Amino acid sequence: MSDPRHSSVMLAEVLKALSPRDGGVYVDATFGAGGYSRGLLEAADCTVWGIDRDPLAQGIGQEMGREFGGRLTVLSGRFGDMYQLLDSVGVSRVDGVALDLGVSSMQLDDPARGFSFRADGPLDMRMGQGSDGGMSAADVVNSLAEQELADLIYKYGEERASRRVARAIVEQRAKSPITRTEELAGLIRSVVRKSKDGIDPATRTFQALRIVVNDELGELTRGLAGAEALLAPGGRLAVVSFHSLEDRAVKEFLRERSGSGPRPSRHLPDLPTKGAAPTFTLIKRGTEKPGEAETRRNPRARSARLRWAERTDAPARAAA
Repeated sequence: MSDPRHSSVMLAEVLKALSPRDGGVYVDATFGAGGYSRGLLEAADCTVWGIDRDPLAQGIGQEMGREFGGRLTVLSGRFGDMYQLLDSVGVSRVDGVALDLGVSSMQLDDPARGFSFRADGPLDMRMGQGSDGGMSAADVVNSLAEQELADLIYKYGEERASRRVARAIVEQRAKSPITRTEELAGLIRSVVRKSKDGIDPATRTFQALRIVVNDELGELTRGLAGAEALLAPGGRLAVVSFHSLEDRAVKEFLRERSGSGPRPSRHLPDLPTKGAAPTFTLIKRGTEKPGEAETRRNPRARSARLRWAERTDAPARAAA
């Protein structure tokens, strides 16, 4: 875990937000390489339930579970199903939930997984390595109509040149199917100019495909509702996101669930939202960003944003 590529982003801040205690029960809902789980287990004599659909992560979890005397168990599945997964093992209340959104470093660093535009590999991007079915990124780029492709690249990648990218994909696949990451990245770079900030032109399209292939925003919606249903009064939810679509969804969920509306002026208090009682209290308003030392050590942390809140005793708003 000393490798910065596999270190959990904002670990210290997440642990501070969750405030683990002896006897507590916590969920590392996006287990990955187990960084948050290890941090929780070392900070307190607690129990941790990890969740991950990636077989590689499950193997890491089994080894770590033995290391910590059985205080860690990693369940196989999607974090959007956390309520059902925990219910299946008899857990109905927890004291904290950590969510680290997006692709893990393990997945990104393995060309065979097809997430990276910096190394050649099969155009896959399925976090479950196909074990849970679903279309691969190659299936998406080779089957969707041009307008549908342009729409999803614009919506989920926030790519202004989405129409040019979609047109280039359709023209290329008419000659032969697009099956490799290097092939798709090169195609995108041929029609999208490099931005002034140096971000690779393929970044936004690859992000869009990954989100669609893994239903990441749907997973997030279900996962937030699952955390709401599982957390005991006083339990904490900590969510680390890496792009604006994720962060916006988390922000809107917590704002709505905390019973606060947008301020007409920053000098005035929040406007209460009519309806059900608030299920969360915003302990810290806005986002927390990683420190300079972490971003120097791990450049991937630059875009990370942490939001966290505390569960009230009000009933969950909807079934998970």
